[in-house]
Amino acid sequence: MTHNDDLLDRLEAVVGVRYLIRDADGMAAHMEEPRGLYQGQGRCVVKPASTQEVVEIVRLCADAGVAVVPQGGNTGLVGGGIPMGKNREVVLSLVRMNRVLEVDAVNDTITVQSGCILQDVQTAAEAADRLFPLSLGAEGTCQVGGNISTNAGGIQVLRYGNMRALVLGLEVVLPDGQVWDGLRGLRKDNTGFDLKQLFIGGEGTLGVITAAVLRLFARPKDKVTAFVAVPDVKAAVALLGRVRAASGEAVTSFELIPRFALDMTLKHIPGIVDPLGEAHPWYVLIELWSETANSNQRETLETMLAQAHEDGLVPDAAIAANEAQALSFWRIREDMVEAQKFEGGSIKHDVSVPISAVAVFIERACEKVEAMIPGVRPLPFGHIGDGNIHLNLSQPEGADPKAFLARWAEVNRAVHDIVAELSGSLSAEHGIGQLKLEENVHYKAAIEIELMQRIKAAFDPRNLMNPGKVVPGR
Repeated sequence: MTHNDDLLDRLEAVVGVRYLIRDADGMAAHMEEPRGLYQGQGRCVVKPASTQEVVEIVRLCADAGVAVVPQGGNTGLVGGGIPMGKNREVVLSLVRMNRVLEVDAVNDTITVQSGCILQDVQTAAEAADRLFPLSLGAEGTCQVGGNISTNAGGIQVLRYGNMRALVLGLEVVLPDGQVWDGLRGLRKDNTGFDLKQLFIGGEGTLGVITAAVLRLFARPKDKVTAFVAVPDVKAAVALLGRVRAASGEAVTSFELIPRFALDMTLKHIPGIVDPLGEAHPWYVLIELWSETANSNQRETLETMLAQAHEDGLVPDAAIAANEAQALSFWRIREDMVEAQKFEGGSIKHDVSVPISAVAVFIERACEKVEAMIPGVRPLPFGHIGDGNIHLNLSQPEGADPKAFLARWAEVNRAVHDIVAELSGSLSAEHGIGQLKLEENVHYKAAIEIELMQRIKAAFDPRNLMNPGKVVPGR
Protein backbone atom coordinates (compact mmCIF):
# COMPACT_ATOMS: atom_id res chain seq x y z
CA MET A 1 0.00 0.00 0.00
CA THR A 2 1.35 3.43 -0.97
CA HIS A 3 1.46 6.48 1.27
CA ASN A 4 -1.21 8.05 -0.95
CA ASP A 5 -3.55 5.08 -0.48
CA ASP A 6 -2.94 5.23 3.23
CA LEU A 7 -4.00 8.89 3.36
CA LEU A 8 -7.21 8.19 1.47
CA ASP A 9 -7.99 5.25 3.73
CA ARG A 10 -7.46 7.43 6.78
CA LEU A 11 -9.73 10.15 5.34
CA GLU A 12 -12.34 7.54 4.55
CA ALA A 13 -12.22 6.36 8.13
CA VAL A 14 -13.17 9.89 9.22
CA VAL A 15 -16.15 10.49 6.91
CA GLY A 16 -17.18 7.00 5.78
CA VAL A 17 -16.86 5.35 2.39
CA ARG A 18 -19.83 7.23 0.94
CA TYR A 19 -18.27 10.63 1.53
CA LEU A 20 -14.72 9.99 0.30
CA ILE A 21 -14.81 10.23 -3.49
CA ARG A 22 -11.84 8.69 -5.28
CA ASP A 23 -13.00 8.02 -8.84
CA ALA A 24 -12.65 10.57 -11.63
CA ASP A 25 -16.33 10.51 -12.58
CA GLY A 26 -17.40 11.14 -9.01
CA MET A 27 -14.93 13.98 -8.60
CA ALA A 28 -15.67 15.63 -11.95
CA ALA A 29 -18.27 18.11 -10.67
CA HIS A 30 -15.74 19.40 -8.11
CA MET A 31 -12.90 19.80 -10.61
CA GLU A 32 -14.34 22.45 -12.93
CA GLU A 33 -15.76 25.90 -12.29
CA PRO A 34 -19.02 27.08 -13.92
CA ARG A 35 -17.48 28.81 -16.95
CA GLY A 36 -15.13 25.94 -17.72
CA LEU A 37 -12.05 28.16 -17.49
CA TYR A 38 -10.34 25.93 -14.92
CA GLN A 39 -10.21 22.15 -14.81
CA GLY A 40 -8.45 20.81 -11.75
CA GLN A 41 -6.78 17.58 -10.74
CA GLY A 42 -7.48 16.52 -7.19
CA ARG A 43 -6.46 13.48 -5.21
CA CYS A 44 -9.95 13.01 -3.81
CA VAL A 45 -13.04 14.86 -2.62
CA VAL A 46 -13.88 14.53 1.06
CA LYS A 47 -17.20 15.65 2.55
CA PRO A 48 -17.16 16.13 6.34
CA ALA A 49 -20.34 16.49 8.39
CA SER A 50 -18.95 18.38 11.39
CA THR A 51 -16.24 20.74 12.51
CA GLN A 52 -14.49 17.87 14.28
CA GLU A 53 -14.35 15.92 11.03
CA VAL A 54 -12.85 18.96 9.31
CA VAL A 55 -10.24 19.10 12.07
CA GLU A 56 -9.32 15.47 11.55
CA ILE A 57 -9.14 15.87 7.77
CA VAL A 58 -6.94 18.96 7.97
CA ARG A 59 -4.61 17.30 10.48
CA LEU A 60 -4.27 14.15 8.39
CA CYS A 61 -3.47 16.19 5.30
CA ALA A 62 -1.00 18.37 7.22
CA ASP A 63 0.77 15.27 8.56
CA ALA A 64 1.05 13.94 5.00
CA GLY A 65 2.15 17.30 3.58
CA VAL A 66 -0.88 17.36 1.27
CA ALA A 67 -2.67 20.60 0.43
CA VAL A 68 -6.38 21.16 1.10
CA VAL A 69 -8.72 23.11 -1.19
CA PRO A 70 -11.91 24.19 0.63
CA GLN A 71 -14.92 24.23 -1.68
CA GLY A 72 -18.44 25.50 -1.18
CA GLY A 73 -21.15 25.41 -3.84
CA ASN A 74 -18.54 25.77 -6.61
CA THR A 75 -20.30 28.76 -8.11
CA GLY A 76 -17.25 31.04 -8.01
CA LEU A 77 -15.97 32.70 -11.17
CA VAL A 78 -12.22 33.03 -10.52
CA GLY A 79 -11.13 29.43 -9.96
CA GLY A 80 -10.64 29.90 -6.23
CA GLY A 81 -12.19 26.58 -5.25
CA ILE A 82 -10.60 24.46 -7.98
CA PRO A 83 -7.45 22.40 -7.25
CA MET A 84 -4.45 23.27 -9.40
CA GLY A 85 -3.00 19.77 -9.57
CA LYS A 86 0.09 20.59 -7.53
CA ASN A 87 0.77 17.62 -5.26
CA ARG A 88 -2.78 16.49 -6.09
CA GLU A 89 -4.68 18.41 -3.44
CA VAL A 90 -7.56 17.10 -1.38
CA VAL A 91 -10.79 18.96 -2.12
CA LEU A 92 -12.72 19.54 1.09
CA SER A 93 -16.37 20.03 0.21
CA LEU A 94 -18.58 21.59 2.90
CA VAL A 95 -21.80 20.45 1.26
CA ARG A 96 -22.89 18.25 4.22
CA MET A 97 -22.36 20.99 6.81
CA ASN A 98 -25.59 22.70 5.86
CA ARG A 99 -27.55 23.27 9.07
CA VAL A 100 -29.01 26.43 10.55
CA LEU A 101 -27.76 26.23 14.13
CA GLU A 102 -29.65 29.09 15.77
CA VAL A 103 -31.86 32.06 14.98
CA ASP A 104 -31.78 34.79 17.61
CA ALA A 105 -34.51 37.22 16.60
CA VAL A 106 -33.87 39.45 19.62
CA ASN A 107 -30.19 39.84 18.77
CA ASP A 108 -30.98 39.89 15.04
CA THR A 109 -28.50 37.11 14.27
CA ILE A 110 -28.50 33.71 12.63
CA THR A 111 -25.79 31.11 13.22
CA VAL A 112 -25.22 28.64 10.39
CA GLN A 113 -22.78 26.01 9.23
CA SER A 114 -20.71 27.14 6.29
CA GLY A 115 -22.27 24.66 3.86
CA CYS A 116 -25.71 26.25 4.24
CA ILE A 117 -27.21 27.26 0.91
CA LEU A 118 -27.68 31.03 0.84
CA GLN A 119 -31.35 30.68 -0.07
CA ASP A 120 -31.91 28.45 2.97
CA VAL A 121 -30.42 31.14 5.21
CA GLN A 122 -32.79 33.70 3.67
CA THR A 123 -35.72 31.33 4.25
CA ALA A 124 -34.79 30.67 7.88
CA ALA A 125 -34.52 34.40 8.50
CA GLU A 126 -37.91 34.97 6.89
CA ALA A 127 -39.49 32.33 9.14
CA ALA A 128 -38.41 34.47 12.09
CA ASP A 129 -39.80 37.61 10.40
CA ARG A 130 -36.30 38.81 9.70
CA LEU A 131 -34.23 39.54 6.60
CA PHE A 132 -30.83 38.25 5.58
CA PRO A 133 -30.10 40.69 2.76
CA LEU A 134 -27.32 39.05 0.75
CA SER A 135 -28.85 38.25 -2.64
CA LEU A 136 -27.16 37.16 -5.86
CA GLY A 137 -27.81 35.06 -8.94
CA ALA A 138 -26.42 31.81 -7.54
CA GLU A 139 -28.27 32.00 -4.21
CA GLY A 140 -30.06 28.70 -4.83
CA THR A 141 -26.76 26.78 -4.96
CA CYS A 142 -23.97 28.90 -3.47
CA GLN A 143 -22.97 28.30 0.15
CA VAL A 144 -22.46 30.77 2.96
CA GLY A 145 -18.86 29.70 3.53
CA GLY A 146 -18.05 30.52 -0.08
CA ASN A 147 -19.94 33.81 0.18
CA ILE A 148 -17.84 34.72 3.20
CA SER A 149 -14.58 33.52 1.68
CA THR A 150 -15.13 35.69 -1.39
CA ASN A 151 -16.73 38.63 0.45
CA ALA A 152 -19.77 38.32 -1.81
CA GLY A 153 -21.73 41.40 -2.78
CA GLY A 154 -24.88 41.19 -4.90
CA ILE A 155 -27.80 43.45 -5.57
CA GLN A 156 -28.42 44.93 -2.09
CA VAL A 157 -24.92 46.06 -1.10
CA LEU A 158 -25.95 49.67 -1.56
CA ARG A 159 -28.07 49.52 1.57
CA TYR A 160 -26.80 46.56 3.62
CA GLY A 161 -23.16 46.21 2.63
CA ASN A 162 -21.27 43.16 1.36
CA MET A 163 -20.40 40.08 3.40
CA ARG A 164 -17.82 41.93 5.49
CA ALA A 165 -20.66 44.02 6.87
CA LEU A 166 -22.93 41.03 7.47
CA VAL A 167 -20.63 38.70 9.42
CA LEU A 168 -20.36 39.11 13.21
CA GLY A 169 -18.50 35.93 14.09
CA LEU A 170 -16.75 32.90 12.59
CA GLU A 171 -15.58 29.44 13.48
CA VAL A 172 -12.46 28.46 11.51
CA VAL A 173 -10.28 25.37 11.31
CA LEU A 174 -6.72 26.62 10.89
CA PRO A 175 -4.11 24.98 8.63
CA ASP A 176 -2.59 23.06 11.57
CA GLY A 177 -5.98 21.69 12.65
CA GLN A 178 -6.59 24.06 15.55
CA VAL A 179 -10.05 25.61 15.83
CA TRP A 180 -10.61 29.31 16.31
CA ASP A 181 -14.04 29.71 17.90
CA GLY A 182 -15.08 33.26 17.17
CA LEU A 183 -18.83 32.58 16.97
CA ARG A 184 -19.84 35.72 18.81
CA GLY A 185 -22.90 37.76 17.91
CA LEU A 186 -21.47 41.07 19.07
CA ARG A 187 -21.71 44.43 17.32
CA LYS A 188 -18.98 45.81 19.55
CA ASP A 189 -15.86 43.86 20.51
CA ASN A 190 -12.84 46.13 20.88
CA THR A 191 -10.41 43.57 22.29
CA GLY A 192 -7.72 43.60 19.63
CA PHE A 193 -7.40 42.63 15.98
CA ASP A 194 -10.68 41.82 14.24
CA LEU A 195 -9.52 38.35 13.22
CA LYS A 196 -12.65 37.41 11.30
CA GLN A 197 -11.85 40.02 8.67
CA LEU A 198 -8.73 38.08 7.69
CA PHE A 199 -10.85 35.09 6.69
CA ILE A 200 -13.60 37.10 5.00
CA GLY A 201 -12.38 37.46 1.43
CA GLY A 202 -9.44 35.12 2.11
CA GLU A 203 -10.79 32.45 -0.29
CA GLY A 204 -9.80 29.62 2.02
CA THR A 205 -6.09 30.45 1.98
CA LEU A 206 -5.86 30.98 5.77
CA GLY A 207 -8.25 28.33 7.05
CA VAL A 208 -11.55 26.52 6.56
CA ILE A 209 -14.61 28.47 7.66
CA THR A 210 -16.97 25.98 9.30
CA ALA A 211 -19.68 28.23 10.83
CA ALA A 212 -20.70 31.86 11.01
CA VAL A 213 -22.87 34.29 12.95
CA LEU A 214 -24.64 36.58 10.48
CA ARG A 215 -26.57 39.81 10.93
CA LEU A 216 -30.32 39.94 10.39
CA PHE A 217 -32.53 42.95 9.72
CA ALA A 218 -36.16 43.95 9.89
CA ARG A 219 -38.11 42.62 6.93
CA PRO A 220 -39.33 45.24 4.47
CA LYS A 221 -43.05 45.83 4.68
CA ASP A 222 -43.24 47.95 1.56
CA LYS A 223 -41.30 47.79 -1.72
CA VAL A 224 -41.33 50.09 -4.73
CA THR A 225 -39.69 48.98 -7.97
CA ALA A 226 -39.15 51.10 -11.07
CA PHE A 227 -37.67 50.55 -14.52
CA VAL A 228 -36.33 53.91 -15.65
CA ALA A 229 -34.85 55.07 -18.94
CA VAL A 230 -31.90 57.47 -18.91
CA PRO A 231 -30.04 59.04 -21.84
CA ASP A 232 -26.57 58.11 -20.64
CA VAL A 233 -24.57 56.78 -17.69
CA LYS A 234 -23.85 60.27 -16.40
CA ALA A 235 -27.60 60.81 -16.07
CA ALA A 236 -27.92 57.48 -14.25
CA VAL A 237 -25.35 58.58 -11.67
CA ALA A 238 -27.09 61.92 -11.22
CA LEU A 239 -30.39 60.13 -10.77
CA LEU A 240 -28.87 57.93 -8.06
CA GLY A 241 -28.06 61.03 -6.02
CA ARG A 242 -31.56 62.36 -6.41
CA VAL A 243 -33.22 59.10 -5.40
CA ARG A 244 -31.03 58.70 -2.33
CA ALA A 245 -31.70 62.26 -1.22
CA ALA A 246 -35.46 62.04 -1.81
CA SER A 247 -36.02 58.64 -0.24
CA GLY A 248 -34.07 59.05 2.97
CA GLU A 249 -31.53 56.39 2.01
CA ALA A 250 -34.23 53.80 1.34
CA VAL A 251 -32.56 52.80 -1.94
CA THR A 252 -31.87 49.08 -1.76
CA SER A 253 -30.90 48.46 -5.39
CA PHE A 254 -29.85 50.68 -8.26
CA GLU A 255 -28.87 48.56 -11.25
CA LEU A 256 -27.54 49.78 -14.61
CA ILE A 257 -28.77 48.01 -17.76
CA PRO A 258 -27.77 48.93 -21.35
CA ARG A 259 -30.21 48.60 -24.26
CA PHE A 260 -28.02 45.88 -25.78
CA ALA A 261 -28.69 43.73 -22.73
CA LEU A 262 -32.45 44.24 -22.96
CA ASP A 263 -32.51 43.46 -26.69
CA MET A 264 -30.45 40.35 -26.14
CA THR A 265 -32.69 39.15 -23.32
CA LEU A 266 -35.86 39.80 -25.34
CA LYS A 267 -34.33 37.78 -28.17
CA HIS A 268 -33.18 34.74 -26.23
CA ILE A 269 -35.27 34.42 -23.04
CA PRO A 270 -38.98 33.56 -23.36
CA GLY A 271 -41.44 35.68 -21.42
CA ILE A 272 -39.33 38.84 -21.18
CA VAL A 273 -41.30 42.04 -21.81
CA ASP A 274 -39.94 45.51 -22.59
CA PRO A 275 -41.31 47.66 -19.74
CA LEU A 276 -41.33 50.87 -21.77
CA GLY A 277 -42.93 51.80 -25.09
CA GLU A 278 -39.83 53.07 -26.86
CA ALA A 279 -36.20 51.98 -26.93
CA HIS A 280 -33.67 54.00 -24.92
CA PRO A 281 -29.88 53.64 -24.72
CA TRP A 282 -29.71 53.00 -20.97
CA TYR A 283 -31.93 51.99 -18.08
CA VAL A 284 -31.72 51.75 -14.31
CA LEU A 285 -33.67 49.33 -12.15
CA ILE A 286 -34.49 51.02 -8.86
CA GLU A 287 -35.91 49.44 -5.74
CA LEU A 288 -36.83 51.20 -2.50
CA TRP A 289 -37.62 49.33 0.68
CA SER A 290 -39.37 50.51 3.80
CA GLU A 291 -39.76 48.69 7.10
CA THR A 292 -43.09 50.49 7.53
CA ALA A 293 -46.21 49.25 5.77
CA ASN A 294 -47.99 51.75 3.51
CA SER A 295 -44.97 54.02 3.39
CA ASN A 296 -44.93 57.02 1.11
CA GLN A 297 -41.96 55.74 -0.89
CA ARG A 298 -44.05 55.22 -4.03
CA GLU A 299 -45.26 58.82 -3.96
CA THR A 300 -41.74 60.00 -3.20
CA LEU A 301 -40.36 58.10 -6.19
CA GLU A 302 -43.15 59.30 -8.49
CA THR A 303 -42.53 62.93 -7.53
CA MET A 304 -38.78 62.62 -7.91
CA LEU A 305 -39.04 60.91 -11.33
CA ALA A 306 -41.52 63.51 -12.55
CA GLN A 307 -39.09 66.28 -11.64
CA ALA A 308 -36.21 64.35 -13.26
CA HIS A 309 -38.33 64.03 -16.40
CA GLU A 310 -38.90 67.79 -16.49
CA ASP A 311 -35.16 68.28 -16.09
CA GLY A 312 -34.39 66.00 -19.04
CA LEU A 313 -32.81 63.34 -16.89
CA VAL A 314 -35.50 60.66 -17.33
CA PRO A 315 -37.25 60.35 -20.72
CA ASP A 316 -39.55 57.57 -19.52
CA ALA A 317 -40.18 55.32 -16.52
CA ALA A 318 -42.47 52.58 -15.28
CA ILE A 319 -43.22 52.00 -11.60
CA ALA A 320 -44.37 48.44 -10.90
CA ALA A 321 -48.06 48.30 -10.07
CA ASN A 322 -47.75 44.98 -8.25
CA GLU A 323 -45.28 42.30 -7.25
CA ALA A 324 -45.67 40.39 -10.51
CA GLN A 325 -44.66 43.43 -12.54
CA ALA A 326 -41.75 44.11 -10.20
CA LEU A 327 -40.56 40.53 -10.72
CA SER A 328 -40.83 41.02 -14.49
CA PHE A 329 -38.47 43.99 -14.20
CA TRP A 330 -36.04 41.93 -12.15
CA ARG A 331 -36.16 39.06 -14.65
CA ILE A 332 -34.49 41.34 -17.20
CA ARG A 333 -31.63 42.04 -14.80
CA GLU A 334 -31.27 38.42 -13.73
CA ASP A 335 -31.67 36.72 -17.12
CA MET A 336 -29.52 38.97 -19.27
CA VAL A 337 -26.35 37.19 -18.14
CA GLU A 338 -27.84 33.89 -19.30
CA ALA A 339 -28.96 35.50 -22.55
CA GLN A 340 -25.43 36.65 -23.29
CA LYS A 341 -24.31 33.03 -23.57
CA PHE A 342 -26.29 32.76 -26.80
CA GLU A 343 -24.24 35.56 -28.36
CA GLY A 344 -20.96 33.60 -28.39
CA GLY A 345 -17.78 34.19 -26.43
CA SER A 346 -17.77 36.74 -23.62
CA ILE A 347 -14.80 38.39 -21.93
CA LYS A 348 -15.77 39.55 -18.45
CA HIS A 349 -14.68 42.12 -15.92
CA ASP A 350 -15.81 42.62 -12.32
CA VAL A 351 -14.45 46.03 -11.36
CA SER A 352 -15.27 48.92 -9.10
CA VAL A 353 -14.51 52.62 -9.29
CA PRO A 354 -15.72 55.58 -7.24
CA ILE A 355 -19.35 56.29 -8.11
CA SER A 356 -18.29 59.68 -9.41
CA ALA A 357 -16.03 57.93 -11.95
CA VAL A 358 -18.52 55.31 -13.22
CA ALA A 359 -19.56 57.26 -16.32
CA VAL A 360 -15.97 58.09 -17.24
CA PHE A 361 -14.89 54.49 -16.76
CA ILE A 362 -17.62 53.04 -18.96
CA GLU A 363 -16.98 55.59 -21.71
CA ARG A 364 -13.22 55.11 -21.72
CA ALA A 365 -13.30 51.34 -21.35
CA CYS A 366 -15.83 50.86 -24.14
CA GLU A 367 -13.86 53.12 -26.48
CA LYS A 368 -10.67 51.21 -25.70
CA VAL A 369 -12.05 47.71 -26.31
CA GLU A 370 -13.89 48.79 -29.45
CA ALA A 371 -10.61 50.12 -30.82
CA MET A 372 -8.81 46.89 -29.91
CA ILE A 373 -11.48 44.56 -31.34
CA PRO A 374 -13.63 46.18 -34.04
CA GLY A 375 -17.19 44.93 -33.80
CA VAL A 376 -16.95 43.88 -30.16
CA ARG A 377 -20.22 44.46 -28.31
CA PRO A 378 -19.72 45.90 -24.82
CA LEU A 379 -22.28 45.16 -22.14
CA PRO A 380 -21.54 47.29 -19.06
CA PHE A 381 -24.05 46.59 -16.32
CA GLY A 382 -24.37 46.13 -12.61
CA HIS A 383 -24.43 47.71 -9.21
CA ILE A 384 -23.93 51.33 -10.10
CA GLY A 385 -25.01 52.33 -6.59
CA ASP A 386 -21.78 50.96 -5.13
CA GLY A 387 -19.54 51.59 -8.13
CA ASN A 388 -19.36 47.91 -9.17
CA ILE A 389 -19.57 47.50 -12.94
CA HIS A 390 -19.54 44.17 -14.76
CA LEU A 391 -18.08 45.03 -18.15
CA ASN A 392 -18.88 41.97 -20.25
CA LEU A 393 -17.77 41.97 -23.87
CA SER A 394 -19.64 39.87 -26.40
CA GLN A 395 -17.64 38.74 -29.40
CA PRO A 396 -18.18 40.43 -32.77
CA GLU A 397 -21.00 38.78 -34.67
CA GLY A 398 -19.70 35.90 -36.74
CA ALA A 399 -16.29 35.89 -35.02
CA ASP A 400 -14.50 32.75 -33.89
CA PRO A 401 -15.22 32.34 -30.15
CA LYS A 402 -11.88 30.70 -29.37
CA ALA A 403 -9.90 33.43 -31.11
CA PHE A 404 -11.90 36.06 -29.28
CA LEU A 405 -11.48 34.45 -25.87
CA ALA A 406 -7.76 34.06 -26.50
CA ARG A 407 -7.51 37.83 -26.10
CA TRP A 408 -8.96 37.71 -22.55
CA ALA A 409 -5.74 38.64 -20.74
CA GLU A 410 -4.86 41.40 -23.22
CA VAL A 411 -8.31 42.98 -22.93
CA ASN A 412 -8.33 42.62 -19.14
CA ARG A 413 -5.05 44.49 -18.91
CA ALA A 414 -6.34 47.36 -21.05
CA VAL A 415 -9.53 47.69 -19.00
CA HIS A 416 -7.73 47.30 -15.68
CA ASP A 417 -5.29 50.05 -16.66
CA ILE A 418 -8.25 52.41 -16.86
CA VAL A 419 -9.62 51.11 -13.56
CA ALA A 420 -6.26 51.75 -11.90
CA GLU A 421 -6.07 55.28 -13.31
CA LEU A 422 -9.46 55.95 -11.72
CA SER A 423 -8.36 54.55 -8.33
CA GLY A 424 -10.58 51.50 -8.69
CA SER A 425 -10.32 47.77 -8.04
CA LEU A 426 -9.98 44.94 -10.56
CA SER A 427 -12.14 42.68 -8.38
CA ALA A 428 -15.25 44.16 -6.82
CA GLU A 429 -17.03 41.02 -5.63
CA HIS A 430 -15.80 37.88 -7.39
CA GLY A 431 -12.43 37.58 -5.65
CA ILE A 432 -8.93 36.85 -6.98
CA GLY A 433 -8.61 33.05 -7.10
CA GLN A 434 -6.42 31.91 -9.96
CA LEU A 435 -7.93 34.18 -12.59
CA LYS A 436 -6.71 37.52 -11.26
CA LEU A 437 -3.60 36.52 -9.34
CA GLU A 438 -1.08 37.99 -11.77
CA GLU A 439 -3.22 41.06 -12.43
CA ASN A 440 -3.45 41.73 -8.71
CA VAL A 441 0.34 41.59 -8.38
CA HIS A 442 0.68 43.96 -11.32
CA TYR A 443 -1.56 46.64 -9.84
CA LYS A 444 -1.19 46.36 -6.07
CA ALA A 445 1.59 48.20 -4.28
CA ALA A 446 4.53 45.95 -3.43
CA ILE A 447 4.05 46.58 0.27
CA GLU A 448 0.44 45.36 0.08
CA ILE A 449 1.54 42.12 -1.58
CA GLU A 450 4.30 41.70 1.00
CA LEU A 451 1.88 42.17 3.88
CA MET A 452 -0.46 39.57 2.39
CA GLN A 453 2.44 37.16 2.07
CA ARG A 454 3.45 37.75 5.69
CA ILE A 455 -0.06 37.03 6.90
CA LYS A 456 -0.25 33.88 4.78
CA ALA A 457 3.11 32.68 6.10
CA ALA A 458 2.06 33.32 9.69
CA PHE A 459 -1.12 31.26 9.37
CA ASP A 460 0.07 28.66 6.87
CA PRO A 461 3.89 28.42 6.82
CA ARG A 462 3.83 25.18 4.82
CA ASN A 463 1.43 26.59 2.22
CA LEU A 464 -1.04 23.71 2.51
CA MET A 465 -4.28 25.70 2.54
CA ASN A 466 -5.60 26.42 -0.97
CA PRO A 467 -2.14 27.13 -2.44
CA GLY A 468 -1.77 29.21 -5.58
CA LYS A 469 -4.80 31.40 -4.90
CA VAL A 470 -4.99 35.06 -3.86
CA VAL A 471 -1.46 35.31 -2.44
CA PRO A 472 1.36 35.25 -5.02
CA GLY A 473 4.34 33.01 -4.51
CA ARG A 474 2.55 30.91 -1.90
